[in-house]
Amino acid sequence: MPGKRTSAQVRKSLSHPIVDADGHLLEIGPVLFDYLRQVGGAKACESFLKTESATNELFLLAKHRWHDLTWEQRREARLLPPSWWSFPAKNTLDRATVSLPRLLRSRMDELGIDFSVLYPTVAMGFAAIADEELRRVACRAYNTYAAELFRDCADRMTPAAVIPMVTPQEAIEEMEFAVKQLGLKAVMIGIVRRPIPALAKERPDLAHLAFRLDTLAFESAHDYDPLWAACVRLKVAAVSHSRASGWDSRRSYRNGIFNHLGHFGAAGEALCRSLFMGGVTRRFPMLNFGFLEGGSVWGASLYNSLVAHWEKRNPRSLRENLDPAKINRGMLLRLAKEYGHPKVQAKLGEIEAYLNRPFPPPANLDEWEPCKIKRAGDIHDLFVPRFYFGCEADDEMNGYAYNAKANRFGARLRTVMGSDIGHWDVTDTKDVVAEAHELVERDLMTERDFKDFVFTNAVRLHGGMNRDFFKGTPVEREAAKVLARDA
Repeated sequence: MPGKRTSAQVRKSLSHPIVDADGHLLEIGPVLFDYLRQVGGAKACESFLKTESATNELFLLAKHRWHDLTWEQRREARLLPPSWWSFPAKNTLDRATVSLPRLLRSRMDELGIDFSVLYPTVAMGFAAIADEELRRVACRAYNTYAAELFRDCADRMTPAAVIPMVTPQEAIEEMEFAVKQLGLKAVMIGIVRRPIPALAKERPDLAHLAFRLDTLAFESAHDYDPLWAACVRLKVAAVSHSRASGWDSRRSYRNGIFNHLGHFGAAGEALCRSLFMGGVTRRFPMLNFGFLEGGSVWGASLYNSLVAHWEKRNPRSLRENLDPAKINRGMLLRLAKEYGHPKVQAKLGEIEAYLNRPFPPPANLDEWEPCKIKRAGDIHDLFVPRFYFGCEADDEMNGYAYNAKANRFGARLRTVMGSDIGHWDVTDTKDVVAEAHELVERDLMTERDFKDFVFTNAVRLHGGMNRDFFKGTPVEREAAKVLARDA
């Protein structure tokens, strides 16, 4: 809970602005449906309303889904429970605030926020609609909805476009439209769940239970480099808000919290690991990536694990220390004879034969080849400046990203504050900034850390791609100073 000061009071005490890198808008169904009809026609809207999806569970439109089944049927189908509790309810003012841009704009000073990047709620699932035509219509409709409804509040907020990622071409086409035609300047990408072809063909009714994750950069079904190039050309950061609810261990049919815990971090880690090991940050050294709402602890763990793996499993170390040809077979047999259990000693002949057999050569000695790592410091250079980790304001672990003593090469990972307004975990939007600053008051963050968290890194993430991102906003002058220092 926040301390004695309000968020507005905290903001007034600071010498820098506050940028909310991940707020949420809550779509108004009947209005969005009109955009579906506008983009795809009445038939497309009708198809959307009949689609069995988590999206329509939120609109309470779906039939013969979770709510209509018995517990036994839910268990047998392994249907995930819909998150009916996702939005503000008792705090009706907050619920209206995230649906009505002008109301949100009128309250920004009260919230202590200078500028906000807003992501969808219902439309987060649009990019995962299986039918290509309906998927593209839904994403186009939402992007048009967001652009038009938020346009006259552009000085204080900007909505992110939903980009369907099933193929690079599909993604590029929608990104081009969103940026060039609609004037949007933030985009939301994500991991693609692909069906397993054999199962989808033989048992389409079970295809939703068995899928593989395409993390876009490592053993992907497509080459997404043209998309990364398009991001650079269109001056947009590639920001993901992917969800892992429904993956592997997160498939409870009765407990949404069980599925929700840690799932944003799991999805962010999968994508980040893929982008790094797939060499994307090597090939596109100017492109920024964001991973929202999953915190930064997983990012610190991944970064430090990459360094540790390089030190033990770089090509030279593998040859020097782990090549089976370097086993001293005579020594191993003598030690087994002297110290081994009688059951081990009884098998010395078989053990010797096993040791003398030829070991197959490794399939790939240099598993770092896509990212061209030559020294441990390369990992810092390809990871730290390019990846941004979205953290909720009240996450007590936020300060760990800045622990230069623990992070290899003194790294300060780049976190960005996400208010998450519009969703269940924000009881009162007026408390968000005050809660974030509690980390400073409790000595879990320094003032420098806090400034990076709530301002500097958000400017780097988006302004580093588009120097005009904050033009015409209250943040413009201070953002320009950050970008000038980084140049």
